[in-house]
Amino acid sequence: MNLSLKRSLAAAAAVATGTIALLGAAAGTAEAGGRAHCDRAERPVWSEGPSRNMTARGCSLPSRERRWYRVEVDTLVQPRQKTDYVGGGVVETKTVHDRTIRCLGYTSGSKGTVNWFGCVPH
Repeated sequence: MNLSLKRSLAAAAAVATGTIALLGAAAGTAEAGGRAHCDRAERPVWSEGPSRNMTARGCSLPSRERRWYRVEVDTLVQPRQKTDYVGGGVVETKTVHDRTIRCLGYTSGSKGTVNWFGCVPH
């Protein structure tokens, strides 16, 4: 592997590690400003843990924009991925109920879905 590729990979790993550390630290100290409720959500589980993104349906969203949101989910489906690639397939699916997950923000998707991002592992 050439030197510039090694340096690029090292820099990318350092940035990713720093981002995860900041999200974890901020989640512990920041007061969650908004609450949201979703009927059903899906959050894939990869080899290193749950995804930082979650797709939900049947959500009531807070009226004010905040820094952190507490998302209360009635039914959370967690498919465990075979590999760390999107098309790798699913080993098993676990369904849990009545979970609260902290997320940094959201975007509205199509057909009534809400895409939550920056969700910290629980």
